Amino acid sequence: MIERESKIKISRQCEILGVSRSSHYSALSDIFNVNNRDEELMKKIDKIYTDYPFYGSRRIRMELLRYHCLNVNRKKIQRLMRIMGIYGQSPGIMTSKRCVPHKKYPYLLRDIKIDRPCMAWCSDITYIPIKQGHVYLVAIMDWYSKYVIAWELSNTLDSEFCVRTLRKALAVAKPDIFNTDQGCQFTSESFIGELEKANVKISMDGKGRCMDNIFIERLWRSLKYEDIYMKDYSSVQSLREGLNAYFAFYNNVRLHQSLGYRTPSEIHYLKVAV
Repeated sequence: MIERESKIKISRQCEILGVSRSSHYSALSDIFNVNNRDEELMKKIDKIYTDYPFYGSRRIRMELLRYHCLNVNRKKIQRLMRIMGIYGQSPGIMTSKRCVPHKKYPYLLRDIKIDRPCMAWCSDITYIPIKQGHVYLVAIMDWYSKYVIAWELSNTLDSEFCVRTLRKALAVAKPDIFNTDQGCQFTSESFIGELEKANVKISMDGKGRCMDNIFIERLWRSLKYEDIYMKDYSSVQSLREGLNAYFAFYNNVRLHQSLGYRTPSEIHYLKVAV
């Protein structure tokens, strides 16, 4: 929700975020019912989904059965995916479905040549496993240079940590277009309001089209295989320190084949300077 210490009533918070109170309490119930065995299963689901972001609960269930010898009820997989905030491209569970309709925004990046920094930014949220449980990470990345402009962690899938991250990014620069999926965090009144106030064009992926935001999906894969899965962070504090180091490496040191074996910061700031 908005903040744990907020004095705003839960009913008003739900109204602001565009969700029903029953959905809020259902989500909290899901989170509180996660045990250590479920956390271990979620880590396996996360690895499968990182490799195959188009997989829905049916295919993830078969992957667990075939390669991990785990016969897991599909409803349980759906529940854990809902907690993780992920969904497949195929019909079925839609973890980011709103309880009330939101304004529809078109996908603006199709057939457009992105040839400079700050022409388009993209954002997404991903599940991050740690030894004590899990948290969620949101990042904002420049589509052209692949430069990670801002990021933030949260222990809940609320919209407020996404809004804080957006404000942090907009304090540095402003894109022409901002692209996200249709998750409730990005369709919330507060998030959309920040973009409209900055006169940024809003672009959203088509439903179930995870490849519309392909570059940030690749960022998640790189982050998890080059850092998260290798280091198995023990706490949120150690994770935050690790992410600070990784994103500094990703932006300033890591050579990207798609950038002609240059770093995102080289491309981002060179073009901005020009």
